[in-house]
Amino acid sequence: MSILDTNIEFLKGVGPKRSLLLNQELKIFSFFDLLNFFPFRYVDRSKFYSIRQITVFDVEIQVIGLVKNMQIIGVGKKKRLVVNFVDKTGLISLIFFRRITWIQKNIKIGGRYLIFGRPNKYHDSISFVHPEMELITSSTTNISYSLYPVYHSSEKLNNVGLNSKGLSKLIISLLKEVKQVIYENLSKDIIFKYNFIDRYYAFQNVHFPASPQLLNESTSRLKYEELFFLQIALLKQKIIKKKKSKSFVFTKVGPKFNDFYNKHLNFELTTAQKRVMKEIRFDFATGFQMNRLLQGDVGSGKTIIAIMSILLAHDNGFQSCLMAPTDILSNQHFNSILEFADDINIRIALLTGKIKAQEKKKILFDLKNNNIDLVIGTHALIQDDVFFNNLGLVIIDEQHKFGVSQRAKLWSSSNIVPHVLVMTATPIPRTLAMTAYGDLDVSVIDELPPNRKDIVTYHKFDSELETIYQFLYQELKKDKQVYIVFPLIEESKVLDYKNLLTGYEQIKDRFSDLGFNISIMHGRLKKEDKELEMAKFLNHETHIMVATTVIEVGVNVPNATIMVIQNAEKFGLSQLHQLRGRVGRGSDKSFCFLITSHKLTSDAKVRLKAMVESSDGFKIAEIDLKLRGPGDILGTRQSGLVNLKISNLVNDHDVLYRAREDAKNLLKKDSELVSPANLAIKKFFIKYHAKLLKWGSVA
Repeated sequence: MSILDTNIEFLKGVGPKRSLLLNQELKIFSFFDLLNFFPFRYVDRSKFYSIRQITVFDVEIQVIGLVKNMQIIGVGKKKRLVVNFVDKTGLISLIFFRRITWIQKNIKIGGRYLIFGRPNKYHDSISFVHPEMELITSSTTNISYSLYPVYHSSEKLNNVGLNSKGLSKLIISLLKEVKQVIYENLSKDIIFKYNFIDRYYAFQNVHFPASPQLLNESTSRLKYEELFFLQIALLKQKIIKKKKSKSFVFTKVGPKFNDFYNKHLNFELTTAQKRVMKEIRFDFATGFQMNRLLQGDVGSGKTIIAIMSILLAHDNGFQSCLMAPTDILSNQHFNSILEFADDINIRIALLTGKIKAQEKKKILFDLKNNNIDLVIGTHALIQDDVFFNNLGLVIIDEQHKFGVSQRAKLWSSSNIVPHVLVMTATPIPRTLAMTAYGDLDVSVIDELPPNRKDIVTYHKFDSELETIYQFLYQELKKDKQVYIVFPLIEESKVLDYKNLLTGYEQIKDRFSDLGFNISIMHGRLKKEDKELEMAKFLNHETHIMVATTVIEVGVNVPNATIMVIQNAEKFGLSQLHQLRGRVGRGSDKSFCFLITSHKLTSDAKVRLKAMVESSDGFKIAEIDLKLRGPGDILGTRQSGLVNLKISNLVNDHDVLYRAREDAKNLLKKDSELVSPANLAIKKFFIKYHAKLLKWGSVA
């Protein structure tokens, strides 16, 4: 076992109590964990102030002086220790409210100290509250700091002396302990290519920079190696999966595909759609399972890609299935593909929980006996009584709604796995896709069809609501339909949101007497009631849908041309974009109104500005990544994948691209890392990163 694997309890200055708190508060369990617990910022401590020179009160500064005297003032919660601190130019107060007895015992009257903190001014008096204090003695060799590390801590750690300064003392001790065991973990070629600093000195200068240049060189090295090993793990998973996942070979482009493409596709595919089809056709011909994530904005034409992939499977003698998370979405896919089914003579069926027993029995029989070419459905497709004759292609819409084990049930009875195409209408920034879905092949439709119109988006305030209602009335008179979205169902004493039920009553009062029918939809409705309300809106039996975000990913209602989002400042950017995507699905001009109060945070202003200025889902996703960070965007599924220690997916995209290309080229030549040149990489990977191979993937 390496010294780096030693329990943190056994580092000088830690012990059982501090060790437990480091485990709980910072997830630091070993020497290795502490070594990789990096400062989150640095303070320039190259300048010293005299007391007379203190004229700024919004930054941290340092002063050298003497402790003149000290006294405890007040009692109980108002008790405080006041230290009078002097230099040749004046006097200031150092004030302590916590750990008073310990501090009083350890401060020396007449002692010469370096203090560091943020000064406060009250009338003509200057004070520092809980400054850092360092006693200057004859053995103090260096009191001139340049860049001083600041570490995240917590109240519980502060209480046992492990504030930022306390943690830095532990790291000083640690660096002495581990100097001889920090071995190289990159190949000589990579080190030479980027002229990387020695690994031990990289750690030393990230924690305690000798100069800004050395800090830059050190962070560059450690960011690269963090992202490089993550990409090695993801790409190795991809290699392992391909070796294990033999699949069917689709090389034939037959009459079904050609007939559809030449006679029934009444528009030109976009360049992006053509590129994606080439990628899919390449996968089909390899003999290994396609495991491809297809992302494209709402309306970018993912369904056409799905249809053409199904036809390729059919031309090669295989069945396909398309699984969607709801009955409504399944019906929508079924009806859109049904339009072409007769023309191209493919046999399709719909299998959902609502299918009657007798009809279901026939579908199951036909599936098993190869009388159905394509089945579309919900979770009903993964029941134990569903068997395919020769399932060759699985298409999953909005894959995050299904678990990995659920999806695998589709082909659990087959010795050879089918190809898998997963579709999502939620654009994912490229850096995030490369990290969270790095073991998959990712295709992107990054352009909309030429006939697709942008949705005109406005940011309006509550005070302008009546003008918006008048505009809605004019559009409703043209037989158009409207979504109105609210954030909450019930009043909240804490959150100042407009709630859905009050809003519904207001909309009814405003529009019912004018002859318009209003639906209501929210998460507390039973599934069948939700689907009934949505069906009524889809069939134009209702004109206005008042809803919460349950309509975020939903059906295609081409006649709905207006989206009104109340309290838009309370929604995330991705959510706003998804909600806007519910309209603009027909040929008519569409509108989105973002209604807010006048009190807006700076983040809310950025989100609203992005929505008004852009309809590009990928641009919006990049802004969202900067605002929220990767963990919030991905949710829990890949939360471990973005738990990066020093690199940042927003700022370090160039490093990520380089690391991924280097990892790809390396594994192309030496997939098992057996070359002597790569032994350092292999050794480090097995010890610290092989566990990443257990992380989930689409299939």
